Amino acid sequence: MNKRIARETSTTPLTAASASSTALLEPPAHLENKIKENGAKANEVKPAPSARKHRPHPPAVTARHFIASSPEDHGSNRQAELFYLQKQIQLQTQMVIILEDGARVQGVIEWYDRNSIKVRGKSRVLVYKSAIKYLYKAGEIGSAPEE
Repeated sequence: MNKRIARETSTTPLTAASASSTALLEPPAHLENKIKENGAKANEVKPAPSARKHRPHPPAVTARHFIASSPEDHGSNRQAELFYLQKQIQLQTQMVIILEDGARVQGVIEWYDRNSIKVRGKSRVLVYKSAIKYLYKAGEIGSAPEE
């Protein structure tokens, strides 16, 4: 019985080691035929095609907020803007608004909010504040007092 145990322990590690070393040196049987047929191309092992192609999901769309005025415009500048616009609305002053692209809008300011101004002229137009280059009263520029 002792000989039997000694024989099993001595042969088991050798067979496992010899099997793993031969597995590393020799290609599997189904690749041997390809090696013989294709020659050098057989060294390139291609992965097995999967049954279903995996497509990554598109990234989630994030909300973007476009702010007409910078967050630093709080305080006196903001209050001055609101006071000026409110005064022009009450007096129904004809205003000229020059936009960033050079377009010109003329009319009376009907109302405003944080991001836009509604102007009534030949037609009613909603103008985003971020698109305004500057604005002035209609008779103001070029009408210097005569001396």
